[in-house]
Amino acid sequence: MVTTPPAVRRPAWAGRNYSLLTAAAIVTNLGSHGALIAAAFAVLDSGGDGGDVGLVAAARTLPLVLFLLIGGAVADRLPRHHVMVAANALNCVSQAVFAVLVISGTPPLWSMMLLTALGGTGQAFFGPAAEGMLMSTVSGEQASRAFAMYRMAMQGAGLGGAALGGLMVAAIGPGWVLAVDAVAFAVAAALRSLLDVSHIPVRAPGGGLLSDLREGWREFTGRPWLWAIVAQFSVVVAVVGAAEAVFGPLVAQDELGGAGPWGLALGAFGAGTVGGAFLMMRWKPRRLLLAGTLCVFPLAAPSAALAVPLPVWGLAAVMFVSGVAIEVFGVSWMTAQHLNRSNFTRWAKAAVALFVIGPARNMTRTANRI
Repeated sequence: MVTTPPAVRRPAWAGRNYSLLTAAAIVTNLGSHGALIAAAFAVLDSGGDGGDVGLVAAARTLPLVLFLLIGGAVADRLPRHHVMVAANALNCVSQAVFAVLVISGTPPLWSMMLLTALGGTGQAFFGPAAEGMLMSTVSGEQASRAFAMYRMAMQGAGLGGAALGGLMVAAIGPGWVLAVDAVAFAVAAALRSLLDVSHIPVRAPGGGLLSDLREGWREFTGRPWLWAIVAQFSVVVAVVGAAEAVFGPLVAQDELGGAGPWGLALGAFGAGTVGGAFLMMRWKPRRLLLAGTLCVFPLAAPSAALAVPLPVWGLAAVMFVSGVAIEVFGVSWMTAQHLNRSNFTRWAKAAVALFVIGPARNMTRTANRI
């Protein structure tokens, strides 16, 4: 007698929207982690120095400062999946033009800064809409597990994207890696266009953009646990961002052998984030934010390893440990926000401004010092 194996069923929390969001995140992380390496080496290959790499990196960060608050307000007023698709389309076009310029010749610095700034603008509008959409797909006691699974898939893609991107930059040049990233954004936009938003209630008319921003600021400052962690990360992300976008590629170019070893180091960081997400699928700290905040301290280790500098294997080991640590924080942070999701969008509009002002200033200073 032939028996039919039972069909594999998804967990109750892994619905259609959750699956589409996860698939789209995997695609974009595969492309974008390689593109980060490609952009830095495109600047170096065109004759730029460390200051130029820093300027291109800062050009991406500054639009986040300018537009993230507005992006949060727009995500409140328009269908979130429309905002996400439009942002992905902008990223696709900017990366495609960047790729064409790099492949066809030596692009001027101003053009690379402009195209990178367009990518940052797309991210400023994408981020608040994406966070709100993800929060709306998960409910119940399995929220922490769902967020851990989502981040594990996303970070696993980042692991592969960083390692493969570094090897591709070394083998065929940065322009083609940027082209792959453009295609990835196009595929992600198509997936996100299929999201079902019928279950999301229509937002009641408010008092205007400035009124919403003031309300968000009051919500933000009224919760010490929220603004304390955001203030902490305005410093942490500044240091880590400068090391990853500017200092890391320069050390790799001068001391480690180029894009390939740096891609492997970033890949080790990605492997650590996958391990951290897997850990958080099985472990739920009794004090979520305390455990997460303590895990921020190991993020100082990669910058120290680059300053020595450690050989590639040592740097990779340090990056792996810091990847585990930051993922414990990431899942804890998302779960804490979900537990307070009724005011999440308003908080985000106020919080993200502080989250990125520090990185933007620090990136510019790093560029001027190298």
